[in-house]
Amino acid sequence: MKSRSELRVSIMTILYQINMYKKNKIDYNVDDVIKEVVEVDNEFVKETVYGIITHEKDIDELANKYLDGWNIDRLGNTDKAILEIGIYELMYTDTPNIVCINEAVELSKSYSDDSVRKMINGVLDKILHNEINE
Repeated sequence: MKSRSELRVSIMTILYQINMYKKNKIDYNVDDVIKEVVEVDNEFVKETVYGIITHEKDIDELANKYLDGWNIDRLGNTDKAILEIGIYELMYTDTPNIVCINEAVELSKSYSDDSVRKMINGVLDKILHNEINE
């Protein structure tokens, strides 16, 4: 059985693929994209992917609020997916805040460059302090 950290890599991949389909105006079925990436039915993956899709507008607005002079749509697909996972987990799940931020930062260490890792960490930290711990 995969750990949640490993499953977040799958979620990142699924969100990346969905974003590519959207950008290229290709029809897709979310469940099919999930099945392509995750061989075993997994509730955590499904809940997170559908949660991010459901709250995407709010997640992206929150990201844009704290991306200094940037817009989430300017980020690469991988970086956007990592940031959306972090924000979704912070705002909509019971995952401890420190775990949400740490998991996103660890993903970005593996899949993004150092400046993006710092940006993701900074945005999530600002959301934690300004939106959650008000």
